[in-house]
Amino acid sequence: MTTPPTPLLVFAGSTRMASFNRKLAHVAAQMARASGAEVTHIELSDFDIPMYNADLEAQGTPADVMKLKQLMFEHPAWIICSPEYNGSYTALLKNTIDWVSSPVKSDPAWQEGFKSFTGKVVGMLSASPGALGGLRSQSHLVPLLLNAQCWVAPKAFALGRAAEAFDAQGQLISEKHRSSVQAVITQVLDASRRLND
Repeated sequence: MTTPPTPLLVFAGSTRMASFNRKLAHVAAQMARASGAEVTHIELSDFDIPMYNADLEAQGTPADVMKLKQLMFEHPAWIICSPEYNGSYTALLKNTIDWVSSPVKSDPAWQEGFKSFTGKVVGMLSASPGALGGLRSQSHLVPLLLNAQCWVAPKAFALGRAAEAFDAQGQLISEKHRSSVQAVITQVLDASRRLND
């Protein structure tokens, strides 16, 4: 009996056209598919999500927030590529997490705020033009994800000097970098299978 492929959600915490983290997310999605995962690669720019505001939420949770809640709930494993702004994660990423983790009091199926997060296995990747590769954004994001009841994979990868790391087709040039990304993917998929057997 063959094991069904693990559903894996991949996204970056950036909407910038030339974002290194969006490039890294593309590479991770390709590598995860090659590893046998059932990959859903999303762009946060495709979701119409305003800045979180409880008064706005009281008028009704936006439709795209509900779509994202369902999408995240359906995927037991995630890869997040987190840019680093001022030594931390992006406002876009925080805003997304704030909306998705907010309970929908009018909907019995979504009254538990962490429903989309609980038990998810999350792999952390980041990329930055600097030498640290966005490592500080990861260090700030991990406690946020743990608070939301995610399992964060011990293996992570921060791609430094990202401006020189990709070729013209958006692929990672260095085999060492590709191996580091693969190690995160492998651990996330293995852990997810073990937790969801």
